[in-house]
Amino acid sequence: MSVDEPRLAFTVLQRDVPAIEVRVNFGVFAGRRVTPAEIDDLAGFLLDDVGAVTIVSEERHELDKTLETSVHLVRIELAASQVPDNDLDRRRLERKIVEQAEHWARNCFAHRHVPGIEP
Repeated sequence: MSVDEPRLAFTVLQRDVPAIEVRVNFGVFAGRRVTPAEIDDLAGFLLDDVGAVTIVSEERHELDKTLETSVHLVRIELAASQVPDNDLDRRRLERKIVEQAEHWARNCFAHRHVPGIEP
């Protein structure tokens, strides 16, 4: 590989761990991947309460010699600067994000899902 070529794969030496992470098991219930428009809708639900959020859409593959599984997840991540220092306020925010994510996901499943998979 020449010095001028961009790196396609690289090691992450340090990763900022989110202060709050909520996972939505999207693919199992929708039977499909989340759309960019649906991610925008989720952001709309969250931004008034959190100010800034990272939303990750990912397909995870977990494998070993006897098992292969694949799931499509949506991760909602908040940095420490977005999370209250007070434990009670933090738990309230976590609960609110989970409730909003549940509402959003059920709405997505109701509007568009794979036939044969009940939302």
